[in-house]
Parts: sequence; structure tokens; C-alpha cells
Amino acid sequence: MSHHSKIADRQPKTERARRRSAVAATALATGAALALTGAVVQPAVAAPQTINLVTVNDFHGRIERDPRGGAVAGVAALATAVNEVRAANENTVFAAAGDLIGASTFTSFVQQDVPTIEALNAAGLDVSAAGNHEFDQGWADLRDRVQGLADWEYISANVVLEGTDDTALSESWTTTLPNGVTMGFVGAVTEELPSLVSPAGIAELEVVDIVDSVNAAADRLVDGVSTPDNLEADIVVLLVHEGATTTEIESATDPASAFGQIVLGVDDDVDAIVSGHTHLAYNHVIDGRPVISSGQYGEQFSNMTITYDPETGALTMDNVIAPLAPYPDDPEVAKIVTEAVAVADELGAVKVGEIADDFNRAQMPGLDDEGNPAIVESRGAESTLGNFVADVQLWAAGADGQQVDIAFMNPGGLRTDLTYAGTSADDPDGNVTYAEAANVQPFANTLFAMTLTGAQVVQVLEEQWQPVGASRPFLKLGVNEGLEVVYDPAAQAGSHITQVTLDGTPIDPAAEYRVVANSFLASGGDNFATLAEGTNRADTGRIDLQSMVDWFAEFGTATPDYAQRSVGVVLPPPANGTAYAPGETIRLALSSLEFSTTEPPAGEVTVSLGDTVLGTAPVDPTSVPTTDEGGRATLDITIPDGVVGAQALVISTPTGTEVEVPITVEDVVVPEPVGTYVIGLPSPFFVRGDAALHYRGWIVSDDGSNAVGTLTVSDGSQVIATAEIGADDGGEFTVELPALSRGVHVLSSSFDGAAPYTDSTSFRVPVLVW
Repeated sequence: MSHHSKIADRQPKTERARRRSAVAATALATGAALALTGAVVQPAVAAPQTINLVTVNDFHGRIERDPRGGAVAGVAALATAVNEVRAANENTVFAAAGDLIGASTFTSFVQQDVPTIEALNAAGLDVSAAGNHEFDQGWADLRDRVQGLADWEYISANVVLEGTDDTALSESWTTTLPNGVTMGFVGAVTEELPSLVSPAGIAELEVVDIVDSVNAAADRLVDGVSTPDNLEADIVVLLVHEGATTTEIESATDPASAFGQIVLGVDDDVDAIVSGHTHLAYNHVIDGRPVISSGQYGEQFSNMTITYDPETGALTMDNVIAPLAPYPDDPEVAKIVTEAVAVADELGAVKVGEIADDFNRAQMPGLDDEGNPAIVESRGAESTLGNFVADVQLWAAGADGQQVDIAFMNPGGLRTDLTYAGTSADDPDGNVTYAEAANVQPFANTLFAMTLTGAQVVQVLEEQWQPVGASRPFLKLGVNEGLEVVYDPAAQAGSHITQVTLDGTPIDPAAEYRVVANSFLASGGDNFATLAEGTNRADTGRIDLQSMVDWFAEFGTATPDYAQRSVGVVLPPPANGTAYAPGETIRLALSSLEFSTTEPPAGEVTVSLGDTVLGTAPVDPTSVPTTDEGGRATLDITIPDGVVGAQALVISTPTGTEVEVPITVEDVVVPEPVGTYVIGLPSPFFVRGDAALHYRGWIVSDDGSNAVGTLTVSDGSQVIATAEIGADDGGEFTVELPALSRGVHVLSSSFDGAAPYTDSTSFRVPVLVW
């Protein structure tokens, strides 16, 4: 779909119109004079003049067309689009707003982005702002290698050599088109550059205010003083590698945002603003000036038609953003891409490290592409690969000394497994090649760091349960080692997460944590909207693939961690509603104790409290489609005596899983024992065999209270009657005895006192039955 802006009419200030008219008149006079001498002259400017400005931003080395038919069209299609515009109007400029290289896919990345530079040269790129990723390999690399390879000019007005006012790159670039109109471009890069790249790589540079730098550079392009290095420009365009955070116009004009300050602060000498950095496509007209961005990866391009009146300096600008996928490949540029792919295939065989065993994505029963039953990828279960990638990204984001606490990895970003088995003699068991690492993460996503509160971290984990109607009801995030999650799969939406600890310490909802995730996830992808709300957002300057390669270079061999970092626990509430009691039995339903592929089986789960094992149970390894419930066990545990207050049930398996579930055990106050004495007598002592016989008496307590318990009357060793003694009885009792045989019987009673009353026994008394 094309995005068409409203036509922007730029009515220049009187002085600007006068100055440009004077420049046009001078050009006419100079041209006439030179014509008399036979010199070659630019044609005189005549009204009206039409110019086309083609722009892209955040290309990031996406030189290949997406073989799945996605939006990424590749650089050969981009070249075709530019060529078509130029064929229709020779007065065309092709410009960019930075990040043409860096964070590239494997074909370009593995060749230091040389294929991207060569392809953009062939496509005729004229000028680009320097983006932050142009500095990924340091200032010296951009200055000496990249700019040397590129036929276009990189410009930036707000990056200066440290301690000077001299810009490191040219602040602006101008070109005089065949119709005699001079286009001027001023460049700028985000002021966050120092936090986005390695500090050592730009130690010689200083990043200064964009608005002040751009206004000064634009003024020099229209100040009426023309020099070989600073031609006077009829039209001035800002190429700025900074952008709006949403596609809404309110975001581009928010005075509290970095981009809003640029849009509102850059003066009228700038006729249009071409932006980037945030990878969004928008097409605004703000105060009569186009403010645009084409999105990312060469999925789209902008074509701005500019009508310029040299007599008045007035401009009309009409911008269209169009998809590139429909354009066919330019043969010359396609050849560059084909050759780059062949080289990448060869370089892809180069070893980057080793693995000690398989790193797998999760699996579940499902259907293959033809509808047949098969074992397929599961994005709803924990995986060794997802956790490993999170570990790598946590390390990479903190490699420059930055504080990073938590890493999240989306399962959809893992496109294949890292398998231990080799493929040939050149690829033995355990070997990891460039290509294998790249195939795991082929999207070349940038790693973004941000600040989240503990409450937001928990909310991110809650968002693993996807919205109703989502094609996948649950998406399992890979998390870094040290982050342990306990969840209740049976809970209501929004209440699944019951415990999150970081290095053994519970997450504080009010505290702030630095979180890293790839750019797709960090922008709220896969419905993880809370990640898009993070503050102090910073592009780390690292991409996922490069981070993996760097990790292997640092550590050599990776060994899978078979511990589950997230465990499901359904814990019944205490019988009294507030705290468990010693002796109380609880039935635990556990899940997510097992990986789903070739990992060692958990076998058995143990639940302990302190040093006491409360129970064990076998783990059912059966996977559960679309969820993380594979590896289930049910067991009954009894709260032991002698524990009180805050406690933790420890759930562990032989494979290394160990999570703690906090519980509270009530403090049962055991009162001091109260002694008792029981006195009992038969009534009467002499009785006929058919007459009623009773046993009467008293239970006396040491503290004078009414004792409570059970009274038992015995005839010798035989129990003949019992009675419950309640507090209302006042310690007195009368028990009707059964008929006794003729003769002498020796009666006694015993009292079984309820706490705190002790037991006691009466003296023995004879009774004669005749």
C-alpha cells in the first residue's frame, strides 16, 4: 500500500525569496557571459522546475529479496525503483537517512557490508546521513573504509572532532541538477550515539545539539555566499537519523521527545525533513513542511515530487511512500547480490565455536505442511536454545560495562536448532559455523536495552499468555540464567505469575531493572506491549547474530543448561485461608519440568522444605501442545512440625531445575499443660442386679478451670462406659453404667484431657451386685 502525503506548499520568507531570485538572476547573467566564450554552462533555471527526491532509511544491509515473499524486496528492486524515477525525470536525487549498513543479515554482515555498499553504489545513491550503525565498527572504520568504498557522501552536522568545532564528516552536501536547481542536504545523527556504540570506537568524537548544528549548516547553504565547498542551495533537505516513536503526527510534534524538538526547532531554511532510526513509516506535513520516514529494510521507499519556482523561491512538495516488493530486480545490481551470496556461502562454513550437545527449540505433536501427523516446532514451551540466546544477549548488552539485569528472547526469532551432529568431515560433531549461527537468528535484529520496573517485568511475563483469538495462545520467552519464574497455569488471565526472582532475590515491583531484547520484541512485537513502554531506551549497537559470534569468540564452547527457568505450580490455599498448619497435607500439581526434545529426562521431582524432603514423584515427560505444561507431576506433601512463619518449598529435579515457592506456616501456640485429678465413685455401692447403677465424680484442674476431655469408666481392665466432658459441665459427671453380673466389681475411671489438660486416673472402688 502506498502512503500519500498532502501537498506541502512552502511560501518562503521575503528575504529568502529575494535572495534566491538574485541567485537565479546571477546564474542567468553568468551563463550568458560564459556562452560568449564557448564555456560549458549549466542551463539557466526557468520556472517551474520539477525535482524528484527518492529516499530510504534503516536499510541495514537487506540486500536479498525475502524468499518467502515478504515485504523485504532487496537492493536490486530498490535500484529498479530509483531507475524508473530517474528515467521519468533526470532531475532526481537518491538520498538516505542513515543505517544503511550495520545490523545486517548474514550475506552482508559476514562481508563487512561491502556487498551493501557496492549495490547501493550501483543503484546510484547520492547522499546519506550517517546513522548510529555506521559507527558500529568505530569512527576510523567509517572514515577510512566505509566512506572510501561508498560513492555517496555521508554527512553529519552534529558530530565534531573532540575539542574542536570541526565536523568529523561534511555537515552538508549539494548537487546542481541538469535543470540548474541546486539541492542542498544537511545531515545529523541521533544525540544518543554515544550510548549506542562502543565508546572506544568514537573516543575522538563529540556529539552536539542537532537543532543548533542543523540550523547553522542550513543557514550557510542559503546565506548568499557561494564557495566550492558550500554552494548556495535553492532547496534544503534535512537527512536526520532520529525519528518519531509512533506513526501518529502527535509523536512527531511532541516537544518532550528528541524528534519533536527537531521538528519544532529546525528553522525555515530547511524545506523538508527525511528521518529514520525508529524504523517506522510516516508521511506528515507539519507547518507546511514534509516530515517523512520510509520505515525499514527497503520494504518501502519515498518518492517526493518537488516543484520549485526560481522567481519566488516557493516550493510545492508531494510525497508518496510505496512498497518495493512489486518491482523486479535490476540485473546489474542482482549480479552483485548473487556474487555476495556465493561468497557468504563459502564464509558461512567458517567455524565460530563449539557446542557440547544439541541446543533445541521446543517441539510438540502437530501436523506437517501436508496435514499429516508430525512432531513440529512449539513456540509455547521452554527451550535450551531460547534460554541460551537470552544468556548471550545479556552478556553482549553488558560487554561494554553497561548494567543489564534481564534478557528476553522471543521463540519466533529462533528459526532452526543448533545441532551437535556434524554434516561432513569439514563440519564435525559439535562444530558451529557462521552459517549455522546465522540460520538460528536470520533477521539481524538490533539489541535494545531499556528500563522497566519490577511490576512491568512481571507484566511482560504475563503477556506470554496471548490475547484471546491469537493464533498461538502462549508464547514462551527465553530468559537469562538467574531469572526464575513460578507461575500458576490455572490462574485467571493477568494473574498467572506468582513468583519471580533474580539471582535468588524476589523482583521488587517498584525497583528499576535494565532489560535487553531484540528490536522486534523491544518494539512490542508478538503482543509484548509492555516492552514498548520501557524508558531510557538505547540501541546497544549490537545485533543478535554478531552477539552470538562474539560470545563464541570469547568463551569457545557452549554447554546446554538443562534447568527449567520457569516452573508451573498449582498450590491449594491453606485450610484456614491464611497460613498452612503443621501436619496439614497439600496436593501440588507441577508442570514445565521437562524439555521436549533430546535433552536428558527429568525423571523425578523432589519437594523439600529446608533439609527435609517432603515428597517425590515421577515426572510425566509427555508434551502438551501450545503450552509450557510438558513435564507434569502430582504429589502430596505434609507440612512438618517445628516450622513456622515464612518458608519456601524447594522444587528440584536431577537435571538442575530448582525453584522456590514461598509459603507461610502458622505459628501454633502450645499452651502450658494444666494438671488434672479425677475422683469417681459408684452409686450405690450395693445394688441388685436389676437396679440402675451410676458412676459419679469430679475432674479437678490445677488452675481451677473447667477441664475438657474424655472420661472412661472401667470394670477392672474392661471399659464399660465413656463420656465427653465439656467446659459447661463444670468438671462434674454422672455416667449410667450397664447392668453388671452378680458379684464384686472393681470400678475406676481415667480422664484423657484435651490440650492443655493432662490425663489422670481415679482410685479403684469396689461395688457389690446381688
